[in-house]
Amino acid sequence: MDPRVEKTKQLMRDNVQREWSLLELSQAVNLSVWRLSHIFASEVGKSPIQYLRELRLDRAKQLLETSFLSVKEITHQVGLKDGSHFVRDFKKAYGDAPTRYRRSRGVNANETGSGHRSESKKLADKPAQENTPRGPNSQQLSKTAARSILLFLNFLSYWASTFDIAI
Repeated sequence: MDPRVEKTKQLMRDNVQREWSLLELSQAVNLSVWRLSHIFASEVGKSPIQYLRELRLDRAKQLLETSFLSVKEITHQVGLKDGSHFVRDFKKAYGDAPTRYRRSRGVNANETGSGHRSESKKLADKPAQENTPRGPNSQQLSKTAARSILLFLNFLSYWASTFDIAI
C-alpha cells in the first residue's frame, strides 16, 4: 500500500474525533486533494471521507458495547455533530439504532441513560425486599466493579478529549 495512503489512514485512526478536511489530510502527506482522493480510493476502495465515516461508526459501536456513555456523548467522542445523521448511518451500517443495538448486547437501558447514574442510586430505586442482603455475591460485585471502572475510564477519556493539546 502507498505509504501516503497508510499515513492518511493512521492519522484518521489516531484522531477519529477530529474534524478532518481533505485539504488537511492532503497537506499532511504532501499531495493535492485530487491526487490523495484518487490514490486513496484506488487503494482502499472508498473515499477518505467514507473511510473516516466508517471508522467513526466502528468506534461508536465499540463504545456502545464497552461503555455506559450516552448515545449523545458517544456521538461527540467520535467527532460527529448531528445525532440524527449518526443514528441513521449507524442503523444502516449495523441494522439497528444505537440504543437498540446496545440493549441487544445485554446492557440495560436504565444503566446507560446519562452514563453517570451511581450503583447506590440504582439500588435505592429497587423495592425494599430486593435491597435485603442475601449473602455475598461475588459475581454481582465483580460486574459492579467492572462497570464502575469502565465508567471511570470513559469519563477520563472524555475529559481528556476536551483538551486540545499538541504533543
